[in-house]
Amino acid sequence: MKTKVKRKRKAFVDGNSCVACGCCVKVCPLGAIAVFKGIAAAVDQNRCVGCGKCAKECPASVIAIQEVQV
Repeated sequence: MKTKVKRKRKAFVDGNSCVACGCCVKVCPLGAIAVFKGIAAAVDQNRCVGCGKCAKECPASVIAIQEVQV
C-alpha cells in the first residue's frame, strides 16, 4: 500500500523584507501572526491554517502561502 503524504498550506513571512506594519496581524482570524520587537512579523505555524488573508492584506507582498508536508 502506498502511504499518502498529507499536505497543508501555511503562511511564511520574508523577515528581511517585512516592514512590521501589522496589517497581517489585524486580519488573521486565528491570531497566528505577531510582530516581534517591531522588526518583522512571524507566523505561529501551529496555529496557521493557510487561509491566505494575511498574504492578500500585506502591502509589501512579503507573505507567501506554501504547501508543507505534515
